Amino acid sequence: MAIFSLSAVVLPLASVSEARTKTRAVTAMKLLLAMGALTVLSACGKTDDGRTVGQKLDSAVSSTEQAAKDAKNSAENSLNKVGNATKDAVQMTEVNSSNTGRVIGASVDDVAITASVSASLVKDADLSAIKIDVDTKNGVVLLTGPAPSAAARDRASSIAKSVKGVTSVENKLVVKGS
Repeated sequence: MAIFSLSAVVLPLASVSEARTKTRAVTAMKLLLAMGALTVLSACGKTDDGRTVGQKLDSAVSSTEQAAKDAKNSAENSLNKVGNATKDAVQMTEVNSSNTGRVIGASVDDVAITASVSASLVKDADLSAIKIDVDTKNGVVLLTGPAPSAAARDRASSIAKSVKGVTSVENKLVVKGS
């Protein structure tokens, strides 16, 4: 008859339990180490170009300075272009306003000439009762409408030519009855 000792059975069970606990602890440690190694490797996964932090900082400062110089040059070029465009616009405005002044002056002169020729024609006894159209462009007077006689027609040309500012007269008056 064999006698089993309770302590002999309990001790191996305790050793097995301790061994499992140690195995689990070692496995957990291995997992933690593996995860730590992966974390370190992923953080260090960037390629090293062999430069120190100071060299990288100097390079970044140099790049920033170059970008600032480029921006300054670009701004200066833009300002020069704007300045030239402004000068051109001022010159064009001066030319246009000068031309506009001449055109307006010529228009005012033409209106004054037309009014003066019409007033002078009304003073003539043969021409005052007849409707003669007087148009003026750049000092050239155009007379259109009826005239009572060839003499009245010629007198209308002479009256128009005598007005200050008239450069020439186109007499298209038609003698009545002709």
